[in-house]
Amino acid sequence: KREQIEPVQRHGVHAVVATPGRLKDLLNTKKFNLDLCRYLCLDEGDRMLDLGFDEEVQAIVSFFKKQRQTLLFSATMPKKFQDFAQEVLVRPILVNVGRAGAANLDVIQEVEYVKQEAKIVYLLECLQKTSPPVLIFCERKQDVDDIHEYLLLKGVEAVSIHGGKDQDERNEAIAHFKDSSKDVLVATDIAAKGLDFPDIQHVINFDMPAEIENYVHRIGRTGRCGKTGVATTFINKQVEESSLLDLKQLLLEAKQLVPP
Repeated sequence: KREQIEPVQRHGVHAVVATPGRLKDLLNTKKFNLDLCRYLCLDEGDRMLDLGFDEEVQAIVSFFKKQRQTLLFSATMPKKFQDFAQEVLVRPILVNVGRAGAANLDVIQEVEYVKQEAKIVYLLECLQKTSPPVLIFCERKQDVDDIHEYLLLKGVEAVSIHGGKDQDERNEAIAHFKDSSKDVLVATDIAAKGLDFPDIQHVINFDMPAEIENYVHRIGRTGRCGKTGVATTFINKQVEESSLLDLKQLLLEAKQLVPP
């Protein structure tokens, strides 16, 4: 913390990039202030809200003594996020680039009907679509553990993270995945929130998420910086019809193949 704050205190800076929690701590302890700051930029606002940082952001806003301009960026705009925006913005103007909640057009979206009992076996075939790294999302912790164990038995270099693992285990898994010593990461949405993995080639949704916003965020992990990525989603009779209708609309907007 001292290494981060010394340049600010000694010389002053034009911009500070920080997580909400750390910034709030530094402001509370008066390590620096926002008396001369006129601009606040909040990136990935919907994810920030999902992670529970709304109180931290509101606290940070309270430290601005004079008029400020706030820029709030978000890939999706669910009702909860809209309410949050009204609390932290003053006379806001909405600018849409494309449609909020739309999928990245650089991602090839493939939706496949797979019976529930066949998904874990079909997963191996699915991994052959692209080179690593591959990110697999599951809804349940138990599925994460089962898939991880199955992949290891089949000789796949895989690691896993979920909320039931301790922090050291998660940090080790993330480090191995980032340095390419492991090819596949199996994760829940909650465990993967806030983590950035460059150059993901393939995202596999072992389960179709209930909220379409989560689907957009998941597949947005690939196809970055103008590169093409692949997203494969398993569906079957257990998926809610409302989720399937949302998915169909998303596929049509992105000019992707809609399965029969």
